[in-house]
Order: sequence, then structure tokens, then C-alpha cells
Amino acid sequence: MIRINELKLKPDHSTSDLEREIRKLLRLKNEDFSYEIMRQSLDARKKPNLFYSYTIDVKIPQETSVLRKARTKKAVLFHQKEYSFPCSDPGSRSSDLPRPVIAGSGPAGLFCGLMLARAGLRPVILERGECVEKRTKTVEHFWKTGELDPESNVQFGEGGAGTFSDGKLNTLIKDPEGRIRFVLKNFVQAGAKEEILYLQKPHIGTDVLTEIVKNIRLEIEQLGGEFRFENKLIGIGQLENGQLRLWIQEKTANETYCLDTAAAVLAIGHSARDTFRMLAEQNLPMQAKSFAVGLRMEHPQVIINDAMYGKDCPYELEAAPYKVTHKCENGRGVYSFCMCPGGYVVNASSEPGRLAVNGMSYSDRGSTNANSAIVVTVTPEDYGAQSDDPLAGLAFQEKLEEAAYQCGNGKIPVQKYGDFKENHPTGTPGKVQPQMKGAFELSNLRNIFPDELNLSLIEGIEAFGKRIPGFSDNDALLSGVESRTSSPVRILRDETCQTSIPGLFPCGEGAGYAGGITSAAVDGIRVAEAVAALYV
Repeated sequence: MIRINELKLKPDHSTSDLEREIRKLLRLKNEDFSYEIMRQSLDARKKPNLFYSYTIDVKIPQETSVLRKARTKKAVLFHQKEYSFPCSDPGSRSSDLPRPVIAGSGPAGLFCGLMLARAGLRPVILERGECVEKRTKTVEHFWKTGELDPESNVQFGEGGAGTFSDGKLNTLIKDPEGRIRFVLKNFVQAGAKEEILYLQKPHIGTDVLTEIVKNIRLEIEQLGGEFRFENKLIGIGQLENGQLRLWIQEKTANETYCLDTAAAVLAIGHSARDTFRMLAEQNLPMQAKSFAVGLRMEHPQVIINDAMYGKDCPYELEAAPYKVTHKCENGRGVYSFCMCPGGYVVNASSEPGRLAVNGMSYSDRGSTNANSAIVVTVTPEDYGAQSDDPLAGLAFQEKLEEAAYQCGNGKIPVQKYGDFKENHPTGTPGKVQPQMKGAFELSNLRNIFPDELNLSLIEGIEAFGKRIPGFSDNDALLSGVESRTSSPVRILRDETCQTSIPGLFPCGEGAGYAGGITSAAVDGIRVAEAVAALYV
């Protein structure tokens, strides 16, 4: 095919305008062709003159002669690599091996299960929380009443932590095998809009993502896979025949049972602290890793739109995102994370007496506020300089979340940025009204972090205010604590994706091998390849 790069049109262009530009660039007259948009990004470098910049693949006979005639550097011959699962013949499976088991049904667990189901391996998927339909009701009840279910909440349950987020699908990982586009196509197949295949920063939205998660589950079940909700992995042992024995706690029946398998996938997510501790007690090799902590920051969405698109933008564009980074004088990095245009700050707690926040948007991104986590990097030296405990970062998170819980008396603690700088509690709200899921209380967030981290956050926000007018306004709102940006632990695995215990496969964000929905799904596919190889 022919790939066209940097084809630019005004944001209000029509499909006919796009096809006309393709014909013009390739010097086509009446020749028939088909095309697929591979990427669309907004070029806003010369506000208010905005353009969409496209990458487009064109299929047309006699491509070489068309290119020779076109004489443009914007078009080249290109071959799109299509991903294909390497082990897909159910007839080649060994019938004497027990079914693979996956602990966790976040994006890593779901895509691992989907690939194994399509390969005829009928995986068993354990999930400590509820199915997404029940889980949604449980989470909404928590936001309304404050009554927390420690096993089914914003962190735990079908779809994982990403279900109650913006559903952002952009990722920075390299993927020459084509797994990323394969993941996006499967999301479309499950109900997402086709635009996620080409938008520079694709997103789905919580309201749509819940339905997509359910549809992926239904396909796995139709192919012979099995979901066991409210079933938590609580122990792992090795049998004499080299297989694994899993101990599982079933919440509904209030009983424990065993399940033997040749392959167990640990797609447990970044918040399964009790599972991490269980694995540490069994001496599974793990190591502490760097991550980031900080606060959610809310601004009126109109301020972000004006900064990104220019004031009085003449086009109908969706709520604008932003991304900011700053290197502090003390060497720490401060940056925006999980930015939610037109979104809500949500109470994302999963443990009694501890409070964490996250950001969420619905598919229309229709809230009046933009929010993002503004976070600062922390390293093992910050939270365990004298300790070789791989779970030291986990304990550091818990300490921050306990401080946040106390800071807000069990509600989301909120503070105006000007008060945060001056280190005194916020008494009355300012001109920015909180857009939150869950009760909140005005407070002083300086009581959560060590002062070095507080000062780093202030330095970063002041720097961002010089780039985005109004960002460091005294009435901008902060809330906390954003403590679960990524897993504080990495479960070590080898080139076959297995731990020192054969047949045990750490997978996804919780295991330390992904950061976000798409990369977790890609890692789930990669681990599924390794698991399937055992059954050939």
C-alpha cells in the first residue's frame, strides 16, 4: 500500500475534502482507491490556525507507478504488519494438562484470557471482585454513602482499575509485532468507536468501557473459558509432578478450595497488596521499583481549551488534554499523569482507613473541569534506604493513604492551591467548584507528604503556570492522595515470562511490566503466547 504522511486539513473538513486531498497529492484522476486513516493529530502550533495532520494508508493498483508519477516525499510504499497469535491450533494441544488459570481480570488478564480462549485452551479466570455490572453498582454506592467493599471497588473487579478512569489507550511502548493495533481492533470489535484506531490520544470513557469489558468476557465464555467472580487467590504451591496448586477463597460460599494447573498467570493489578505479601512470604523473587505520588489538580476546562486551542476557537473540538513535565532543582521530576479532560476526581480507595484518588471521564468528557494527577517521582531510596524489603514502596503508599484519610476525615481532602502554597487549611471554596465522585472535605494537604515532596510539587505547578495561563491560579483545586500511579513492586520473570517457579507467569501493570490499559493488554497477549507454548 501507499502511506501518506502529514496530510493537513482544517478541523471542519469533510470526508470529500479528505479524499480530494488524497487524489491531489497522488495526482489521481478517475482511478479507484480505498484508504484507511492510521493516525489523526491536531497541529495547534500556530493558534488560532489549527489543522488536523493525517497518516493515511491508500490501496490502489500499480502503486509503484502511482508513486513515481506523484513525485512527493509525503508518500512511500509501506507494508502494515498484522499481528497473528503464534499458537492458534486447538487440535495441537496436549489433553493431559489442566486448564491455565489467570488471577485477575483487568486488561492484562482479559486479553491473556481472550487469546488463550481463542487458542482452544479454555482458561479459568479468577477475579476477587464482582462482574462489571455488579461492580458498577457497588462503586456508585460507595461514592454515595462512603460504605467501602474491600473486595469490589474502583481498584478490584472485572476490568481492573482502568474501568473507572478515562479509558485512555495511548501508550509509549514500542511494538514492532503489531500487538497495539491488534488490541485497539479488539476494543472496536467489542463496542468501541473506530476512531480509537487513529486518534493520537484515543480514549473510550468509563460509561462505554464497562460494556466493552462485558463483551470481551462473553466471547471468552462462548469459547469455553470460565470466570469465577468473588474468588481470590490466597496461596500457591508446587506439586511433585511439576504442576501448581492454587488455594482460592470463594467469598459467596465463605470457603477455600484448591485448583491444580500447569500455568498460572498473575495479572493481579497494582493494588493487590495482600497478594503481594502472600507472594513475598513464599519467597517469590520481587524487587521494589520507582513510582510517583502526588495530588489531583482541577481547573475549569475552558482554561485548558483556551491554552491548547487558542481563545475564541472557531471549531467544535472536544475537551482539550494537556501534558506537562518539569525537572526540579533537587533533581526530582514532576509531571502530569492520567489527565482527564472534562472529568471527575474519584474516591479510588480499596482499604478501610486509607484513601486514594484517581481521575475519570465519561465518553463525552462533558464535565466543567479538567483534572490531572500532578505527581513527583519517588525511588526506593526515598521509602526504604536502609531496607532490602521489596514491599517497602507498598508500605510507603499505605502511610500516605492513611494520612489522606485522616486529613479528610474519611472523605476526599480538598484544598485551594494558594492555601497549599501558604500551608494553611482551606476554609471556603473559591471560584473552581469540585467535580467529584465521592464526598469531600476542605482541608490542608500539606499534612500528607514529607515537605520535600510538597515543595517539589509547588515548584512544578509554578513552572506549569508559565506555560498554561491560569494553571497556578490560587483557586485551582488540589485533592489527594494520588498514590497508585503504578505498581511499587516488580515480580521478576525470565525470557519465557516465568518466575523462578515454573509455570507461574507475572503479567501486566501490577507485576511491573506495563503502565496503562493498552500496555497491560499487550503484556497479557505476550504472556498468553508463553503460556500457550507450554500446551503445544
